[in-house]
Parts: sequence; C-alpha cells; structure tokens
Amino acid sequence: MQLSDLLSENRIACDVGAHSKKRALEALSQLLAQDQQYATASDIFDSLLSRERLGSTGIGYGVAIPHGRVKNTRQASGAFIRLTEGIDFDAIDKAPVDLLFAMLVPEESTDEHLQILSELASLFNEQSFRDSLRQASSTHEIYSLIRERQQTHT
Repeated sequence: MQLSDLLSENRIACDVGAHSKKRALEALSQLLAQDQQYATASDIFDSLLSRERLGSTGIGYGVAIPHGRVKNTRQASGAFIRLTEGIDFDAIDKAPVDLLFAMLVPEESTDEHLQILSELASLFNEQSFRDSLRQASSTHEIYSLIRERQQTHT
C-alpha cells in the first residue's frame, strides 16, 4: 500500500496549536474520524492513546508516528499535522515534536501495519524531507511533498 493511499488532503492540517501530546492526538483523531463509517474520533483517540502508553511513538528529529488499531475499520488510513511549535512527546531523542503522521489500521492488521510504519520511519528520517514539510505553506503542498517523496523513495 502506498502512503498516498492512506492519506488525503482533507486529513492534513498545518499550524495546529496543540500544546500537549494529548491535544495533538485529539487533533489527529478528529482528522482520521472524518472518513470513518464505524469508528468515532473518541474510539480513535482511545486507540492512539493506548498505544502511546506502551511507549512513545516519537521517533526523533521532531517527528512522531502515533498509530492504533480500531475495530470495524476496513483499511488503513492516515492523517498528518504540523504543529505551530514543538511539544514534549517523550521522543527517543528528547527533542520537541512538531510533525505527526498518525495511522489507523484494522484490528487484525499485522504485516501491512509494520511495513507502513517502517516506510514512514524511513521517509521521516531524511532531513531534507522534514525541512520541506516544515516550510510548506499549505495542506496541498504537504500532500504533494508526501506523494512525490514517496514515489522517489520506493
């Protein structure tokens, strides 16, 4: 599955003013819930928060990849937010997080879930890509950057 298949422009938000991990997860849950028939923002938030309690999804360099499983979802979906300022996310490098890509997967998903997480981690490991996302002026530009970068990355 392509990352661009997970994401749509309406599930991207720029300059979100979340000042805590909880608020950032709430914002991502709202975006993810837009296209869900059977899962509410509350269900999604609970899933993301439960996963965070197992250990931070902050991978370093100001990036976090929160993810969770939700019953009754048929396919994986994603949402991206760029925060106005970095927040404490208990990231492995202790740096504040300002770029978050959340992923929601069906409850029974395993290999696909891990493959997507690996691809995301690899993509966000590139400084030029992170810099481009931070400098983008619109959700359209962010969506285009993710699509283009993934095509040259695979």
